[in-house]
Amino acid sequence: MKIGIIGAGLIGGTLARRWTQLGHEVSIANSRGPETLRELAKETGAKAVTVQEAAKAGEVVVVTIPQKAVPDLPKGLFANVPKDVVVIDTGNYYPVRDGSIPELEAGTPESEWVAKLLGRPVIKAFNNIFFQSLGAKGTPKGTAGRVALPVAGDPPEHRAKVLKLVEELGFDGIDAGSLSESWRQQPGTPVYTHDFDAPGVKKALAAAERSRIPEYRNNADTWLRNFLASQK
Repeated sequence: MKIGIIGAGLIGGTLARRWTQLGHEVSIANSRGPETLRELAKETGAKAVTVQEAAKAGEVVVVTIPQKAVPDLPKGLFANVPKDVVVIDTGNYYPVRDGSIPELEAGTPESEWVAKLLGRPVIKAFNNIFFQSLGAKGTPKGTAGRVALPVAGDPPEHRAKVLKLVEELGFDGIDAGSLSESWRQQPGTPVYTHDFDAPGVKKALAAAERSRIPEYRNNADTWLRNFLASQK
């Protein structure tokens, strides 16, 4: 499969490594230009390209950038990209990093906001797992305790394609419904970064309460603030 990745951070870089290992043809881009990705390209076998080239690179395009950077993507980036190309959003909203985004503070699910800005449907996936786990915890199907990942979004056939990619990476894919339900896997929710197995993911998704989104976000934001302070 041909896959484009926009964003070469921890998740983007990890997906590039894993997918090239699995034989996919990966094109990766960042905001600073292909020349800044030479080392990653050399290491992974992915092709360093521009953001515009990554958006048109294949059957699946992953947008894996901070929420604050989404409005800065080139206007009309997906305007001429075929409708059957699946767009995956791995993003998470952390006010301490992204600043305040009023629509998200008012309760709009994060990936619905991203879809609106991109002008096309997205599938929310790979947002609730640490990059270390994504890179190292994949196991064969049927392995006891296999880590599971929720996948939410529309249309259903796009969601199905992403669920297959999740399985191929060594995780149980959990169909988490339409994009309107994607708030259940946002930062701080019961499913977020716990590496649960399939029953655990389903239980955690069901346990999420929409009225507690501000609390979930605040807890996740506090964690990130403390983590960033510890890195100084």
